[in-house]
Amino acid sequence: MGIRIINDKCVGCTLCVKACPFAAIGMKDRKAVIDLDTCTLCGACVPVCKFEAIELKKEAAAEPAADLSAYKDIWIFAEQRGGKVQSVAFELLTEARKLAEDLKCQVAAVLVGDDNIESEAAQVFSYGADRVYLVTHPELKDYRTAPYTRAVSELMSKYKPEIFLIGASTMGRDLAARLAIRVNAGLTADCTGLSIDPEKKILQQTRPAFGGNIMATIITPNHRPQMATVRPKVFKKINRDVPPGHLSEVIRFKPTINEKDLLVKIVGMIEDESITVNLQEAEIIVSGGRGIADPKHFKLVEDLAEALGGAVGASRATVDAGWISAHHQVGQTGKTVSPKLYVACGISGKIQHLVGMQSSDIIVAINKDPDAPIFKVATYGIVGDLFEIVPAFTRKIKELRG
Repeated sequence: MGIRIINDKCVGCTLCVKACPFAAIGMKDRKAVIDLDTCTLCGACVPVCKFEAIELKKEAAAEPAADLSAYKDIWIFAEQRGGKVQSVAFELLTEARKLAEDLKCQVAAVLVGDDNIESEAAQVFSYGADRVYLVTHPELKDYRTAPYTRAVSELMSKYKPEIFLIGASTMGRDLAARLAIRVNAGLTADCTGLSIDPEKKILQQTRPAFGGNIMATIITPNHRPQMATVRPKVFKKINRDVPPGHLSEVIRFKPTINEKDLLVKIVGMIEDESITVNLQEAEIIVSGGRGIADPKHFKLVEDLAEALGGAVGASRATVDAGWISAHHQVGQTGKTVSPKLYVACGISGKIQHLVGMQSSDIIVAINKDPDAPIFKVATYGIVGDLFEIVPAFTRKIKELRG
């Protein structure tokens, strides 16, 4: 794709200069010159040139279609920390089983760690894996970017998955990007929806775009594997209750770890004691938004959360205003949550917030604006003054609980 002036044909008539709507063509030594940084390849200059001195090529030569027949099955990365598989892996397995029904293929989990990690395989099978690739090495006990990338990319190159799903955790985001580069695959980050195109049988990956104002569906038809990261709590996890004696396949893989992969050493793990809330595991969340008007009014949200035995959440607006810690933020740039009960107090419900909590089982919205978008996803909506409604709720719950 490109445009050029054929100097032997150009007579310096300036017709192209006048025709360009972006002022991308000038004259130098009585010859037309195109500013390629300004040119948009619109082609307006081509038909006005009577001497055929402008050549525009909009279509690049077609690349030969790659042979993708060797790629098969859906893989998920079974993230583990401290020797325990994380919840996001089970969520991915549950969703992968649904996708596998459309593709008529199997589901495999990639479990990486030292030799002790094999004990976690049974739990992975119970959430939907037909096969576990057990990647073990003493240097893989804890996550480090280089050795994990080396090990998993070697596995991918040998067994060739058609689809590879990874949790959009701190670990997953770091690993997925490097794997995609290593195996020359496309990667869609922070997906909130996955499906299979019924005709082309390729993965449709849906994620927020343009600041969360629209939802974009992305495909990677020409390269394999099709890779996506999925935020924790976007999908539900379902235990299949695999019966004892169920045949499950474990493939053991010993990667080649080089010295240059071990330049970073882990000398110790330090827990951040300042993080006192785990929103992603909370079954009840009460969140406050800009409608609470003042940081001191978060006390109303905290009292209701305490009465319900839940955690305190917040919208981005309140976090940006410095009213509450970012650890409490729910939404596209915060945590994705899926509690049994989500109470939104004074939250209007912009798409950036909705993508982080709309999978909650029950959503109760309290807002004085009857047209607030939050009511479109709410199970129960209360139009009114939160400064009256929230304290009344808290009193009633305390009364019922004695």
